[in-house]
Amino acid sequence: MPRPLRPLLRGATYTRLLHLWVPMLAVSVWLFIDMSTPWVPALLLVPLGLLLPGVRRGEGVQAQLLLTPGEREPDFAVTPSATWRDRLRTVVWLEARMLLGAAAVFGTVWLPVLSFELVSAALGHRVTDVPFLDRFAPHWSYAFLAPLPLLALYGLVVGLGELVTALARRLLGPSPAERLATLEERTEQLLERNRIARELHDSIGHALTVAVVQAGAARAAGDPEFTDRALAAIEDTGRAALEDLERVLGVLREAERPVTGRPTLAEADRLLESARAAGAEVVAELSGPLESLPGPVSREGYRMLQESLTNVLRHAGAVPVRVRVAVTDGGLDLEVRNPLTGDAAGRVREGGSGLRGIRERAALLGGRAWSGPEDGCWAVRAHLPGTATPRPSRAPA
Repeated sequence: MPRPLRPLLRGATYTRLLHLWVPMLAVSVWLFIDMSTPWVPALLLVPLGLLLPGVRRGEGVQAQLLLTPGEREPDFAVTPSATWRDRLRTVVWLEARMLLGAAAVFGTVWLPVLSFELVSAALGHRVTDVPFLDRFAPHWSYAFLAPLPLLALYGLVVGLGELVTALARRLLGPSPAERLATLEERTEQLLERNRIARELHDSIGHALTVAVVQAGAARAAGDPEFTDRALAAIEDTGRAALEDLERVLGVLREAERPVTGRPTLAEADRLLESARAAGAEVVAELSGPLESLPGPVSREGYRMLQESLTNVLRHAGAVPVRVRVAVTDGGLDLEVRNPLTGDAAGRVREGGSGLRGIRERAALLGGRAWSGPEDGCWAVRAHLPGTATPRPSRAPA
């Protein structure tokens, strides 16, 4: 089929036409009541869009289903109006949809009628249904004009469909606040996916490697005593892997919560009390307005503090811990220090997914993090800028 006629084969062409016809159902009902005031339905749309926030959600769902069927991300908001600006945009959309719907109904009804009457006039019948044609006598030359209304109908249907879709993207699209929330959501998902990939790679991958090596060595040795030791090592490694897996599954369950419901540094006291309950002697210094931090910075700062305290408890045990969290004009500064014993030093220096996770979280938000021995202590320091600009992340190894 020639390229200009391809829209005739697209389902979206006809669903868009249906979308334009829907508002005219209410107008038709009103015309049965009072034909002299066809403007009343358009007037009623103003309080409908201003007073009912859910109208925006309904219009967004209709636009997704009828204007862009098959698109995965049509960029229409499907949430109620949150601000007066959203409500005004909804009202403008409702009025524009009704106006375009009236043009669509008029064109789809009268243009085919005009084409039929032109054919009738070419066959010698006098035109009675079209006002301006009833003045002319029938003539065979009208046959050349008959296709023109059909071409106009085609252009009207396709053109109005494209126009109403463009208006919907403009008026029903996400507001700046919703775009920011979506960006935060995607940033959070990227961070959590990278974290889960690191956890699975480091803990489960290590456990499986140890189990395979031990099992192969036991089979090759053929020594019952060695086999018992290998099975004990596999058991211990498997138990540790199950604990790590449960922790990763906890991250997955938590990812189902809305981003705005995740813990932030405003809840740091609860995190510090949890560490104290585990036996650590935590001395904390919190300064600055924690609640004023941007959402991604505050949430990732909480995760960094949580991971740092977890590392202390895991590697150093119940030791004194000094925590400093400071909010300044430049952003967020976080520091966690604990005495470094010889045994803990060897284990921590090897590094792990927790410390890498802290560095990656900081890098994704445009900040930096450092960890290592310092003056007989193990220190973790991080700085996150006040305005976080997420950076694209490489796929985890």
